[in-house]
Amino acid sequence: MKDWQVLHIDIYERLISLENLFLCWQEFRKEKRLKKDVLIFERNLEENIFALHEELKNKTYRHQPYNTFRIHDPKPRIISKASVRDRLVHHMIFNELYRILDPGFIYHSYASRLKRGTHLAVANLFRVSRKVSKNFTQSAFALKCDIYRFFFSVSHQKLLQIIKNKISDKQLLWLIEEIIRSFRAPVDKNLERERERERESKGLPIGNLSSQIFANIYLNELDQFIKHTLHVKYYFRYADDFLIVHSDEEYLKSLIKPMAEFLDHRLEMKLHPHKISIRKLRQGIDYLGYVVLPHHIVLRTKTKRRMFRKINERNKQSYFGLLNHCNSYKLRQDPRFRGDGERVF
Repeated sequence: MKDWQVLHIDIYERLISLENLFLCWQEFRKEKRLKKDVLIFERNLEENIFALHEELKNKTYRHQPYNTFRIHDPKPRIISKASVRDRLVHHMIFNELYRILDPGFIYHSYASRLKRGTHLAVANLFRVSRKVSKNFTQSAFALKCDIYRFFFSVSHQKLLQIIKNKISDKQLLWLIEEIIRSFRAPVDKNLERERERERESKGLPIGNLSSQIFANIYLNELDQFIKHTLHVKYYFRYADDFLIVHSDEEYLKSLIKPMAEFLDHRLEMKLHPHKISIRKLRQGIDYLGYVVLPHHIVLRTKTKRRMFRKINERNKQSYFGLLNHCNSYKLRQDPRFRGDGERVF
């Protein structure tokens, strides 16, 4: 068994214990306690959690239907929201899978991980860019790729097999499978008719906490291939958005085909044909809402526009946090950031 493979047996009973369910509830409700559906669930909290515990114990638990709606943030997305009861189970599953499997993920996987995130990804990209280009005195490049319809393309069968290779508790696997198979991806009009049956067993709902850990588990297969088979040194991934830095443009071009073939054959996915690009580092690398330029980092223009459109007294401080991670003195002095007529900084 390899170091990153983890065998855990008999963890289900601890996972579904009343003590753990109430602990997960306290974590789950932290920033949601004023939401209407959360308040309704909390009115009869003990009764609801005891009932959920019995369902999980007896394996009569069944995931309820999702509430699906569209948002624009900034591009259109289909969000599938589960009930509070099911989201509590997602939270519980996320915690357990994170505890077991996160140590096996590569360092430069940044989405939905403690002490990671967009800010560290961009800071490390800036550091690596300076190193590879010898402080921008030599040519260096970044290859950016995206996966076409990632969340809706995840194969249930392959995801479950990956998890089964790492976890042996059959009861936990039963619950994980119930969550994974609770969702069906919406129809892709570009799919051939003969592939519609295949679509039945695919997809993770955007918006699920559990989808975040499932995404990292699924794409860890790609991470391991790129790092240990292709031997790529400077590789960054945030969800389905990944980037490679190197001094040789032809080398980066040579990586595209084996990565595309791995995604197709092993994960049943495709690179987005319109989101593959190679760019000189000195031109600036647009990544995760920032632009990494020689010697400094700035906010992406679209990020600034969206920030000013949404800014108000309630969420102003969160944007100040965003600005702390780039060169933003002039932006901080913009009148739209003023409170009672005074400069904020």
